[in-house]
Order: sequence, then C-alpha cells, then structure tokens
Amino acid sequence: MPSTLPPPAGGREGPVEAGTGGTTLAGRRCGKLEGVTSSGVRREELADFLRSRRARLRPAEVGLPDGVRRRTPGLRRQEVAQLAGMSVDYYIRLEQGRGPHPSRQVLAALARALLLGRDERTYLFRIAGDVPPETTGPSREVPTGLRHLMDAMTETPAYLVDASYEVLAWNRLAARFVGELSAVPARDRNMVRWMFGRLVPESYWADSEVRRFARTTVADLRAAYGRWPADPTLAGLVTELLGTSPRFAELWAEHEVGERRPTVKRIDHPELGALEFECRVLHVPETDQRLIVYVPAPGSPTEATFRRIAVSDDGGAPAHRDPAVGSPAQLGT
Repeated sequence: MPSTLPPPAGGREGPVEAGTGGTTLAGRRCGKLEGVTSSGVRREELADFLRSRRARLRPAEVGLPDGVRRRTPGLRRQEVAQLAGMSVDYYIRLEQGRGPHPSRQVLAALARALLLGRDERTYLFRIAGDVPPETTGPSREVPTGLRHLMDAMTETPAYLVDASYEVLAWNRLAARFVGELSAVPARDRNMVRWMFGRLVPESYWADSEVRRFARTTVADLRAAYGRWPADPTLAGLVTELLGTSPRFAELWAEHEVGERRPTVKRIDHPELGALEFECRVLHVPETDQRLIVYVPAPGSPTEATFRRIAVSDDGGAPAHRDPAVGSPAQLGT
C-alpha cells in the first residue's frame, strides 16, 4: 500500500525565515510513493540528502572541536543547526521529512554549513522545490584536491589562477617564478595587473615572449568576461586597466577571444642558465580555474635543474621570476 508522509508540522522557526508548507502530492521513490508538496519539495529525498551530507563531515572541517566522543561519524544535528543559524527543532524536522517548505535563505545557509559543492548546492535547491541561484562569477575557492596535487609536485613549478588571473595557490617551486605571495595582499596577486598596471621601460615589451603572453592573456580574459558578465571582480579589473594602460586598451580593442593553450617557454636564468619547458595550462571545468604547470622534457637539463633546486630550496625569496609573468615585487618599477 502506498504511504504518505504526515502533514507538515507547524511551529516557529529560528533566526532564518523558512517559508511555508504546502499540499501533499504523490511522487515515486524507490518503488514507493513519496510525499511531495505542491511547491515541489521532495521531502524524503531532502531528508536523506541532509543526513548523508551531515554524516560525511568531520567537526574539524567546519571549525568545531573534535574532542567529544561520538557514537556515529559526522556532525550532530544541533551542530548543523548552529552553523546554519536556525533552531535545532526546525532542522530536525527537515531531516525527518516533515518540516515546512524551506526558503532560499534557509537552503543557502544549509549549503554553507554542510560545505556543499556547486553541483550539490544546485541539487539541494532542486529537491527543495526551488530554483538554484544563478552563479554570477567564477569560483575563487581552491579545491582541496588541487592543493594536495600541487604540494605533491615537489619537482615541478605549479600555480593556480582563477578566470581573472588572480593567483590563488602555488607550490614551493613556483615561488621561483611568481614570487613568494603569502605576504602580498590578495588584490596584488593578479597576473594581468602585474603586466599592465605598472610602469616598465619600453625594452620590457621588446621581448616577443612578453608580447605573445600579453596578447593570449588578454584574449583569455575576454573569453572569461564573456562567460561571467556580471562578475564585479572581472569587470573592475578590465575597467581599471582600460583607464590606466594604453597597451591593455589597444589589445582589448582588438576583440581577440581564445582560451590559453600550452606553449614552450625559454628563460635565460642569470644563475641557473637556460631553462626550457612546456607551460602546460590545465583547465578545471568545475571552478573555471587554470592550473599552470612548468613541465620540462624527461632527461633534459631543465628537469635536472628543477630537481636540484627542489632539494636545495630553503623556501626563501625566489632567485628569478618569469619575465612574461612579472611579479608583485616589480610593481611600481
């Protein structure tokens, strides 16, 4: 016999407004009929999803102490409610499949509390009978897996940039090329601003590699601007450079559009000698980020050099910076 869920329980919500209830309709779940409200909430699926996301989290991941003995893995219900800014009673009703229709504010708070990814967040809104909020800009959160990957690449320079070319993360060897950025304000970690937002002698632009890098970077920036027209960071960067850099304005006016491609780079290092490697650009679709990796040919002198400095590097200031990338240390020079 098909069963229906009990009608939504009433009651006052916590600090976050939760919305209203609705009429129960029939929906199918695992061969049985599931209670679905007229507003589109799949209550049992929502309850299961919240429980599963809560169970996967460790307290330390959300800034809570992990010293209390726990009978089951994951966060407690009251901890999720606290992180989301709602009453424990209301959250319990959601997990029991009997709460009122959660509002967008409630769903956004739950997504933050449970550290949901972009796809999970979209799914949460849909099973709660709501339209997922439109993403207005590229992600600037660094996925944990990419951090681990870069740290594991001990003999290969690698750094991560977002769609606006803000350097988000880098490994130890990459500091030799982009500088040690940990003490640099986030706003000053932007590669496009390094190239065009500083005064440099004309001889800087005489380098064909610099000109090529600048042109492809502006083309890639325009492609990102087309994907994210409402992103204030991208719009602000373009507006700033149009007003301060005639060279940027000239390249921008050409309307070239194209994502970055791998290229072979050759650098004459004053201490290490000639370096040659492929600058491999790995696109990260889910965040619209780019992992830039300097890959020397196997058995090449550059590979041996990277291996040697990886062993001897004491983490101090970089000995050289890629002239096509620039560095925050060169700002204003």
